[in-house]
Amino acid sequence: MIYSVTPDLYRETASRLLDALDASGYFSGSLFFPFGDTDCRLTASIIVYRTIVEAPDGVSRPVADMMPVWWEFHTVAPEGEVLNDFSFNVLRDYVCG
Repeated sequence: MIYSVTPDLYRETASRLLDALDASGYFSGSLFFPFGDTDCRLTASIIVYRTIVEAPDGVSRPVADMMPVWWEFHTVAPEGEVLNDFSFNVLRDYVCG
C-alpha cells in the first residue's frame, strides 16, 4: 500500500517548513506532526534562496527557491510505517509558489 500525499498534506508540510525556516538561508532538522490518523515526519537539509520585495509598508524576503541537500518524508499510519508518494518538487511549488 502507498500513502497518497494530498494537496492538503503538502500545504500543511509547507506551512510548517516556512515556520521553521524563519528568515534563515538554511534548514537542517525534522518536522513531526499528525495529519488525520497519520503521523508525518519531514527530515531535511535545505539551502534556501530568498528574494527581496520592497513595498510601501516595508521589505520582505520571501523564499524564491529551495535546494534539498537531503530529505526524507515518513508516514506512519495506525498499522505502521507506509511508503508514500511525497515529492520534494511538489513541496517546493507550495513553499515558493
